[in-house]
Amino acid sequence: MPAVTPAQLVSLHKDRSHIRNICILAHVDHGKTTLSDSLLASNGIISAKLAGKIRYLDSREDEQQRGITMQASGISLYFNIINTASEGEEQKVIPNEYLINLIDSPGHVDFSSEVSTASRLCDGALVLVDAVEGVCTQVLNLPKNCLIVRRRRHATAPPTTHPPCSVPIHTQTITVLRQAWTENVRPVLVLNKIDRLVTELKLTPIEAYVHMTKILEQVNAITATFFTGDRMEDEARRMEQNKMRKKLAGEVAGGEDEAGELENGMFDWNLEERDDSHIYFDPALGNVIFSSAIDGWAFRSVGIFYASFAPGFSVQQFATIFAQRLGFKESVLRKCLWGDFYFDPKTKRVLGHKHLKGRALKPMFVQFVLENVWAIYENVVLNPNREKTEKIVATLNLKILPRDMKSKDTRTLLTAIFSQWLPLSTAVLVCVVEQLPSPEEAQRTRLPKMLYPHAEPLSEPQTALERALFDCDAGDDAPVVAYVSKMFAMPEHMLPENKRKQLTAEELRERGRLQRAALKAGQDAAGESASESGYIAGDDVPVSPSPAAKSTEVSSTAESQPPVATPDPSREILIGFARLYSGTVRVGHKLWVLGPKYDPAHPDRHCSEITVENLYLLMGRDLTTLQEVPAGNVFGIGGLEGHVLKNGTLASTKECKNLASVSLESAPIVRVALEPTDPSNMHKLTEGLHLLNQADSCVQVMLQETGEHVILTAGELHLERCLKDLRERFAKCEIQVSPPIVPFRESIVTAAITRSPTIPDLPAFKEKDGVSQPCGLVIITTPNKLTTLHVRAIPLPANVTQFLMQNAATIKAILDERAARTSARRADEEEEGAEARVAVVAAAIGTEKVIEIEEFKSMLTKEFESAAGSDALWSGIIDQIWSFGPKRVGPNILINRASGHSRRSFFRTTPVSDKPAAVAAPSESRPETPTTALDEEDEVVADAATRQTGLTVRDLDQAIQTGFQLATIAGPLCAEPMIGVCYVIEDVVINVAEAQSGDARAKLGQIQGQVISAMKEVCRQAFLEWSPRLSLAMYTCDIQTSADVLGKVYGVLSKRRGRIISEELKEGTPFWQIQAQLPVVESFGFADGEFPGGYHLSKRFQTAA
Repeated sequence: MPAVTPAQLVSLHKDRSHIRNICILAHVDHGKTTLSDSLLASNGIISAKLAGKIRYLDSREDEQQRGITMQASGISLYFNIINTASEGEEQKVIPNEYLINLIDSPGHVDFSSEVSTASRLCDGALVLVDAVEGVCTQVLNLPKNCLIVRRRRHATAPPTTHPPCSVPIHTQTITVLRQAWTENVRPVLVLNKIDRLVTELKLTPIEAYVHMTKILEQVNAITATFFTGDRMEDEARRMEQNKMRKKLAGEVAGGEDEAGELENGMFDWNLEERDDSHIYFDPALGNVIFSSAIDGWAFRSVGIFYASFAPGFSVQQFATIFAQRLGFKESVLRKCLWGDFYFDPKTKRVLGHKHLKGRALKPMFVQFVLENVWAIYENVVLNPNREKTEKIVATLNLKILPRDMKSKDTRTLLTAIFSQWLPLSTAVLVCVVEQLPSPEEAQRTRLPKMLYPHAEPLSEPQTALERALFDCDAGDDAPVVAYVSKMFAMPEHMLPENKRKQLTAEELRERGRLQRAALKAGQDAAGESASESGYIAGDDVPVSPSPAAKSTEVSSTAESQPPVATPDPSREILIGFARLYSGTVRVGHKLWVLGPKYDPAHPDRHCSEITVENLYLLMGRDLTTLQEVPAGNVFGIGGLEGHVLKNGTLASTKECKNLASVSLESAPIVRVALEPTDPSNMHKLTEGLHLLNQADSCVQVMLQETGEHVILTAGELHLERCLKDLRERFAKCEIQVSPPIVPFRESIVTAAITRSPTIPDLPAFKEKDGVSQPCGLVIITTPNKLTTLHVRAIPLPANVTQFLMQNAATIKAILDERAARTSARRADEEEEGAEARVAVVAAAIGTEKVIEIEEFKSMLTKEFESAAGSDALWSGIIDQIWSFGPKRVGPNILINRASGHSRRSFFRTTPVSDKPAAVAAPSESRPETPTTALDEEDEVVADAATRQTGLTVRDLDQAIQTGFQLATIAGPLCAEPMIGVCYVIEDVVINVAEAQSGDARAKLGQIQGQVISAMKEVCRQAFLEWSPRLSLAMYTCDIQTSADVLGKVYGVLSKRRGRIISEELKEGTPFWQIQAQLPVVESFGFADGEFPGGYHLSKRFQTAA
């Protein structure tokens, strides 16, 4: 096919109904880039023979070397469907041109952030699944933030001769399915590499059919879990929001009303039903493609028949072909070609499974589809038979070149046959046009969730801006709203405006004609003025101008011409990868960049104005300059450097809400420190890290208190790519890298340091100075002898620690709510404060793993009650919680049990007063009054006279809590955060004489500083009173390997201090499934070169506990 010009693509930008924005999602090595190459070949961008070999969208050198995709790349494709319609006796040709904006995304878990950015820009997705490897049932219940490393299939891997009874589904496949679901992207399933079922596993057509059926069942089972989870979250969010609104309005009076509301809510939820039939993959619906990208073929069991799809391609779907041969209606055959339907050759009827009556009939999909495909592989590749091959070619009416028929490379002949019979690009693009929505259709369902991620989706737009977004309005008067999902860097000299333009032959001829005309005009003008400026009267010798005159002439000419900027080959320019949802953006437009924290209620914060400098059509490794882009298109935009960090919203009005940020499936955990080899290049490293932070959507760059530059990456491969970019593109200097810094946690346990049956656990009490006191109790006095702290450390129950780790977001939401209400109260804006509370709680309810405060308190109480059976210490402790740490949200607790010091609990909204610690009676307290003060700074104080004359424990509250936070963020073992430690303030004693002196009040800042240091030190000492432990972050590894290398796998795990959890032989296969735990600190290089061939490895990250 001739190459498609950019002008043809640009001409389709305004027809939004004929635009498809799609991405390709899959696990690594499942065939995404090979499929992309085949689609590019249909547009003449690359040769069809190079599809799968050139990897056109892998533009980086390391991508080509490793054979994997590392960054998402976009390209625009042209697709033409030609329909014919009868008008009388004439056949009228009706072309339908489509613009396909394709984004190829990585499959490696280290680059999951690229998958997130790609799916946000698209309306549909092609989800590829390897027909052999599939989706693993053993890892269906993985957490969302999971890591998977899978080594590429080794050439010596022994094939199995039996169909696997359980099909493995890879963790990354689940991740991309979840990402598509989260972004409300409509997927099409592509079962790729079906050729491996024939050539490697040697399955028969019926075995392959059973195998593929199981893959479909498992993929649909995963999709069903997403649907069920969303249903439960939506209902819970609706109930909690209604409950919160009633509470704020004062309508909920007591527990009976709450119980009745809960009962009614559950009853309503049970009655509500939603249709979920549209979310599943079913070949009968046409949203499943069977393909082999490497061999260039694909088909669907059903599909709409078109007379022709593109020049050189003509195909009919199987349902159309066999409907004509068998005399069936095509609509009937579509429903029967896939599934448990059988064709009776005697009666020429379609039978269901119940009517077989013991007859050994094959499913229609096997008989009419798979056996034909298997016959080609059998006679061309497995057992080459020239005569049968020629018969197949003649039967299919294909035109195969003689050199291909005589080729010794069987793959060449195979590709030639399939590319004409079942061309991959045609089947895929027709499915995209049929099954995936246009921007106009997609934005009506996607935009409500993006605008209001924590609320019920809107059925109808409420404002003119929402109407323009929902309708994908590209009018000149429509507001411009675009979303930039990521920034990517390109060398300045590679930008189209800096490239030398390739002139056509006609342009070259026109340019020569203009030059000759200008030269002739100059000569004529010089001849006319020769007598005046070049000759002396009476002489025939011309007089040359002086050198000064020449220089003056040259300088004046140079000044009259604008200077031409020469692009710097070493400079990197950041381009925004964006999608336009409304309006038409043009070069020179002024837009507002709305940051992640932007709120339309405060339009002057977190926003900046930019001028659109350049617009680009994305063509893989190349860009094409555009002057305007209408709504519904994916494009590149320049001029955002310094305004957009990772992602952002562009809008022509400040009334627009900031579109929800992209959720990253793989959080960065590998941390290294960087420094330049030459200290004088520190400024280069700093600038390079700034560029890297903008160009990579996942990396995190930090400057430590010690002055070290630290980057966090998602894995080893991601780290390697970042360092390569720093050295060669951004910093351009040699860099020294520290060994990877892995997360550790410090904790305490009741067990002795040495585990032995003869060594008992540590006692709860100990003798010190002849007095029995609880274990872990430490008493310390400040250097000025003014304050004495009695602090006890206790190991938290494991279930409580785990609960706090899982609900850190809830604790943060509670603190944010309090901060919002305190800010509103200080501004004396009660009405605005109520709105702020609703907004914060609504956001908290909509966020993952965030629950309402009363529910959180109830659940935490139950966790303590379950531990109170063995230790009465935890009974009633919930109302004594002062704070959590570190960073006020961690899995450590500060408890207040100081006598004479009654303060507000973490869960109480009504503060309690106290008298001065030296004279206060424990029972005395101020009667509780309704108030909304929530911050610690607003606690009820002692009487004014005492405040003026002396010092109270209340004055030291903030210092005590600060000391606790400092102690828990850096433990005594190796300055790592603590986990699972409860600190109890048993008593705070103040020297009465010193406290009531005027001098103590004057030195309050100095006193608080000493209390902070004393609190930090007493927590460390109390920690060491127990048996300290250093908790390692662990990977849970699922390894699948053959029996002959099982011992070597155990040796590798033992070498790296791994521990085997379980092992089992997968029935029907020669593979063993091993589950093991491996410390993260020992995991680097684990998947590179140590294992023998023929294994699959997945790793799930678990926080140290």
